[in-house]
Amino acid sequence: MLRLGCGAGFSSDRLEPAIDLAEKGALDYLVFETIGERTLAFGHRDRKLDPKKGYNPQLAARMRGVLTACKANGTRIVTNMGVANVPDAAELVIAVARELGLKGLKVAAVLGDEVTHLLGPETRLFDNHDRMIKDVGLPLAGANVYLGTDAILPALETGADVVITGRVADPSLFLSPMVHKYGWKLDDWEMLGRGTLVGHLMECGMQITGGYFADPGLKDVPRLADCGYPIAEIGADGAAVITKLNDAGGMVTSRTVKEQMLYEVHDPVRYLTPDVTADFSKVEVTEQGRDRVSVANARGTQRPDMLKVTVGFDGGFFAEAGVSYAGPNCVARAKLAAEVLDVRLRRHPAIAQKLRIDLVGVNSLHQTAFLSGPSVAHQQPAREYGGIEDVRVRVAMRSTDRVACETMLWEVEALLCCGPAAGGGYRGQITPSVVTHSALIERERVTPSVKVYVA
Repeated sequence: MLRLGCGAGFSSDRLEPAIDLAEKGALDYLVFETIGERTLAFGHRDRKLDPKKGYNPQLAARMRGVLTACKANGTRIVTNMGVANVPDAAELVIAVARELGLKGLKVAAVLGDEVTHLLGPETRLFDNHDRMIKDVGLPLAGANVYLGTDAILPALETGADVVITGRVADPSLFLSPMVHKYGWKLDDWEMLGRGTLVGHLMECGMQITGGYFADPGLKDVPRLADCGYPIAEIGADGAAVITKLNDAGGMVTSRTVKEQMLYEVHDPVRYLTPDVTADFSKVEVTEQGRDRVSVANARGTQRPDMLKVTVGFDGGFFAEAGVSYAGPNCVARAKLAAEVLDVRLRRHPAIAQKLRIDLVGVNSLHQTAFLSGPSVAHQQPAREYGGIEDVRVRVAMRSTDRVACETMLWEVEALLCCGPAAGGGYRGQITPSVVTHSALIERERVTPSVKVYVA
């Protein structure tokens, strides 16, 4: 029986439950999955600002939290926290190991996911109306291909205590230990489909133990503040049980498992990964007892010939500013403020086409399009205003022109004296922005490799 734990489901996921798994989980592997499309683009931006950066900012803290326990308990770590700078991430893990006195700890770095040099201005972006890279009109930050199990296996075969990667498919982080332990062939599509189901269920951390599932009164979750990360027990036949530590908060039920199984799966019959085309349509989900849910009967067919690439662009700046209105007639005053901002800001050509204005608490979550022409004052919210006692006018824009962003913030703050009445609580900020798109690349053009480091 192979025992896998998930120690993170996104870049800024919680640390303490991962430490609990390292210390008490009796795991063979602890997996940290931390990369999203924007995370990767920001990694490239960070590396350009400092060539020694570009990996996950929480890498050192996570390693300090779990390395000693994992080494003592024979738990190997697999993670994509290398993001856009895998070599320096590996060096950092070695530095933490030395700091902790873990002499001889071995780190294997999986390289080759960055394919910026293989793309050109005329590379097509399949998610963007078939446009080409040159049509985006923004500087290219970097491009990374989704590697799979075949790239991670050589790193596991080195016997490394820690395997660190950049962009790999999320389920592959979990599938590769299964293939390594049980000797599944890389063209055994049935087994790879079963393992990919387990990887997909595990990849988002607390989403399957009740975290993102929780909805009070509808989907109540016990001790959500102490929710634990999931554990998977996988047999040689690919069948698995999803569970958690007994003393951790949260829960594992057929509902949490089914909800995660459908997460980001556009076609459950053809879920494309670098490893296999998985079929989840006949999966059997069975509760075996408290916080123990078995999954079986996933299938698979031949893997795709093309690999997905995340293409990141420097998006310039994201500017956001807001003012609050409270008390009687607050919605009318907020609508008037939004109308004033709409009129004034659209006089600036550098702002007019990049602007969004929302009334937070009235229509912001269900506003589906950027404003054009006379805006918020003439829009009807999805519900009546009765009972609303405060509302916030929020203005946001993306631009490569920092001066335009500063002008927007200035106009919003000016409302404090320029009216309408009783606005307050101004906040404004300008932060870096990234934009991502997707492309495809022929599998044979990608050449992953492994480099080993020893503490």
